[in-house]
Amino acid sequence: MAGAGLWWSAGAAPTPPEVLRLGAPDAPSDATPVASSGVDKLEKFKGAEPKPMPPLSFIDAEGRRVDLADFKDRVILLNLWATWCGPCVKEMPSLDRLQAQLGGDAFQVVALSLDRGGRAAVEPFYKKTGVQNLTVFLDPASDSMKALSLRGLPTTILVDPEGRELGRVEGAVEWDAPEVVTFLRQHLGYGGGRGGGPARDRSGVMKTGG
Repeated sequence: MAGAGLWWSAGAAPTPPEVLRLGAPDAPSDATPVASSGVDKLEKFKGAEPKPMPPLSFIDAEGRRVDLADFKDRVILLNLWATWCGPCVKEMPSLDRLQAQLGGDAFQVVALSLDRGGRAAVEPFYKKTGVQNLTVFLDPASDSMKALSLRGLPTTILVDPEGRELGRVEGAVEWDAPEVVTFLRQHLGYGGGRGGGPARDRSGVMKTGG
């Protein structure tokens, strides 16, 4: 992740954002990692230089392959998370609310679970926590950890409509904080409406570009 450029910070320096380090013991269930929205750090993000993203594939709840490239022409907030990750669990409701507010043809929250249990782990968690606006996306083999050089969970990457990384943040954020939503509306220029997944034609076939 070195050199990627943190475009967001959950908490003031020099205190680092709480993040569950990969390979470390699980965080206490009573941890409260979601700090301030970090809106004061957004000025650094506005000048971020886009960088290429590696090819990334995963599956949906039905086991169908999905490529990150399938979301071309949308701004993507790619959130890497797991149900066993305390900070991830804390921020998931705010991601769900953000998708409800801004999701549509121009913006999508893609919450990619790294749970080994796949659908069997994620769907009950969504039901229990009342998540209604996020589509189930799964990476049970955790291939994204290596592909994206993750250091810990949650990690959230902002991807532009050309599929380039604009920046990333480690740690939980209050994603639907008013300052965050205002920033996204003003500086990323997309509208509203609920979006659920990659574009599909009327026959239900997923569009993969072209």
